[in-house]
Amino acid sequence: MSEVLIVTGDGQKVAASLLEAIARSHPLTEVNICGISALNSGAIASAGAIVCPMTLDVPSDLVFPGQDVFKFCRNVAVARDRVAEELLFPVGEGSFWLPVVHTAKGPLYAEAIAAESDKLSGELSYRQPLHLSDVWRQQLYQLAYRLLVDILNAPPATYLMQFGFVGERILFDRLWPFPAAPAIASVGLQVPDLFICHWNCLTNQPIYDIQITS
Repeated sequence: MSEVLIVTGDGQKVAASLLEAIARSHPLTEVNICGISALNSGAIASAGAIVCPMTLDVPSDLVFPGQDVFKFCRNVAVARDRVAEELLFPVGEGSFWLPVVHTAKGPLYAEAIAAESDKLSGELSYRQPLHLSDVWRQQLYQLAYRLLVDILNAPPATYLMQFGFVGERILFDRLWPFPAAPAIASVGLQVPDLFICHWNCLTNQPIYDIQITS
């Protein structure tokens, strides 16, 4: 297994979760976590490392699969415009996430995640699963599939599609091209968790099923 570079911004917790997932799958792999300020993209690219960005704030000259998808995800306004115009879905702000494990053979949809705020501390946390009706699930799956496959031709990875509700319809907010902070809700609950799924997608390892264990 090649050297692995996890590129992180402020999300040290998600980087650590991916590091743990890699350690469980390939314990002898050398893994480095690098902040954006310390990143030397030319040297990394020439070394042939597996680059795993866990932030949207990546240098334009960093070479990795999914560069175009990251560019799409960074510009939220343009992404919303394309979804509204090409997919005919309403857009706006939402506080729910659909995890899409986009394998080489197609997407697997994990249980949705919701944000929760502690009444005393005000701290934000995340809860999985968010129970949804079949009607909403069908809308979500249709939107995610058309976005990742038809518009983006996205490479294998674990994506989080942020969404909300407007009336009886799903509302598109934005797309995260890696397991962002809400994915932490899957650790210890979903098998395999979203960080293991992401690593398996990046290294072309099969994922046959996703289950909630408790």
